Amino acid sequence: MEDSIVLFFLCLLFVLLPQSIFCASFTPLDGFFIDCGGSNPTKFDDSRVFKPDTSIPDVRFPASSDVISVAGLDSSSSPTLFDSARVFTRISVYTVRTRQIGRHWLRLHFSPVQNSHYDLNSAVFSVVANGITLLHGFSFSKSSAGSSHLLKEYVIEVEGSSSKDLVLTFSPWNGSAAFINGIEIVSMPKDFFPSSIVPVPLGPEVVISSQIAFETAFRVNMGGPLLSPKNDSLWRTWEPDQPYILNPACARKVFINPNLVKYPPGESVEIAPNWVYATAQEMADANVTEQRFNISWAFQVEEGFSYLIRLHFCDIVSMVLNSLIFNVYINNQSALNSFDLSSKTMALSSAYYIDFITDVSKGSNQVLLQVGPPNLRNLPSNAILNGLEIMKMSNPSQSLDGNLGVLYNNSKNSEKKIWVVLAISCFSAGFVVLVVILLAFFLYLKHPKKSEDPTSTWLPLPTHVGNSDSKVSICSFASTAQSHGLGRILSFSEIREATKNFDESLVLGVGGFGKVYKGVLDNGVMVAVKRGNPGSRQGLTEFRTEILMLSRLRHRHLVSLTGYCEEQNEMILVYEYMARGPLRKHLYGSNLPPLSWKQRLEICIGAAKGLHYLHTGAADIIIHRDVKTTNILLDENFTAKVADFGLSKLGPSLDQTHVSTAVKGSFGYLDPEVRVIVRR
Repeated sequence: MEDSIVLFFLCLLFVLLPQSIFCASFTPLDGFFIDCGGSNPTKFDDSRVFKPDTSIPDVRFPASSDVISVAGLDSSSSPTLFDSARVFTRISVYTVRTRQIGRHWLRLHFSPVQNSHYDLNSAVFSVVANGITLLHGFSFSKSSAGSSHLLKEYVIEVEGSSSKDLVLTFSPWNGSAAFINGIEIVSMPKDFFPSSIVPVPLGPEVVISSQIAFETAFRVNMGGPLLSPKNDSLWRTWEPDQPYILNPACARKVFINPNLVKYPPGESVEIAPNWVYATAQEMADANVTEQRFNISWAFQVEEGFSYLIRLHFCDIVSMVLNSLIFNVYINNQSALNSFDLSSKTMALSSAYYIDFITDVSKGSNQVLLQVGPPNLRNLPSNAILNGLEIMKMSNPSQSLDGNLGVLYNNSKNSEKKIWVVLAISCFSAGFVVLVVILLAFFLYLKHPKKSEDPTSTWLPLPTHVGNSDSKVSICSFASTAQSHGLGRILSFSEIREATKNFDESLVLGVGGFGKVYKGVLDNGVMVAVKRGNPGSRQGLTEFRTEILMLSRLRHRHLVSLTGYCEEQNEMILVYEYMARGPLRKHLYGSNLPPLSWKQRLEICIGAAKGLHYLHTGAADIIIHRDVKTTNILLDENFTAKVADFGLSKLGPSLDQTHVSTAVKGSFGYLDPEVRVIVRR
């Protein structure tokens, strides 16, 4: 019901503000709108006029092609782009002489005009633009999903070496035909795509060569209506996000007047219309104290390609700056961590976008996008997304169609067979000799050496305890089940870089689990890195307990877990950095100034609040079992936070009558009564 009301107001606003949808500041130097095979200009309601290819001086069309049109077309009716088509029965070329070098939008319109001579529904052909394979073995009936027409949108580079031509080559397959109804070629604003983009998973920036072509996979207006080309200064289409959101109950549509959207200096208004930034999906109200879930969208893409992910943000929900901070995940990998949107724009209702690159490997055909609350405490649990673009990038074979690689590899198989037969023959000749050698070697080693002590290395953490970087599951609450996300998984190389290869000068302390190092992650966040010592008395059990406990706890007086690493026989825990260190060194054994009585009291109260939360405020009762001054840490403001949950355990539930009394922790800090019992 709420979504229906929001949609009603959006549509009403859309009708009442037709002139405020965009304010273009860019006039393309090239704007070719070609009606292939048409005889009269076709005018669209978005100001585009498609002219017949025979009437445009800078367009050279294939002379050997045929023109077909809808039979019995009433001459009094307005012509449409899909009333006619140009058909090719042999390899044919369209050449368009552009005025500007650089990237251009290239849009191809297909609609199989009914004709007695050609069955365009079953036509199979390929299309190449300036050496980039756009379509390979294309069939309208298999690609249109039942629609009467199909639009394919690309970004192609026009070089300026010898000419400024954009050359389109149509190649029919095996006696079939190729066809095209309309072609758009529009020059793009400069610097529309950056020269380098941050990848996900995070790593060195990827250089974007001018030779790389793009194909639009998805362009989505989160929380808003369909935006047609008449609502976009670059004649793009933005579809609603309803078909892609995984759990609509996680999200709530929000919107403002598009006229209130501001574009920061230096940001082009052509990046996205103000209507995209004026609507959004934000986290829905789950009626709980602390919301810990993500809004998730899933998009089916073609495997084996890299994709440019462009995220559009605009804070239209906050009343003050620095109050909207959230995380963004792409394919379960962290893209933005504790992202403060207003720190980038320095204003509310201000447009902002950011690009990432992700690879979709073989065996996967999905891009999963999630936004959710930050890991930091004392911040409102909210996240927002206004718009999204997913662009497929051409591969090293200069192709945007995965069928090209498959068919090319199949064509090579027959050539390889001869070499395979020869290789097998040569291999067989030496196989008997190899068997004899292996048999002798086996007899020599029939008494194997004793295996090494299995306790000398770590046992691997079970794979079911975590899932990549995703902090929480899709629209589920982090405090309700053990299966939820366990923190950010960090690679060993990231840890090593953050600690300067575990520089001894960065050691903060040494505990029962191992050494603790000061580190700085690649996003600039300062952390404390606890590296396990394989010879320690604590191991897998304490490692896993620490992760499971801290992942379900959120409190101002508990040290939070940033992430962990279980790789190369390493067990590493990464925490928020506590600048003042353990309480112990402020009490004795150091030259630090003594704490005031007020500070001491506040530290005691803070530690008590943390323990009280463990006993009463969490989903389950948690017993720390190792409370001591070295496990009470102080931040830069002397705020006390309880740490080190490796020995913790769950307390009794309602149906339990007792809990284990096994003694744990440091003997000197046990209650006197317990020490008496132990002595006896």
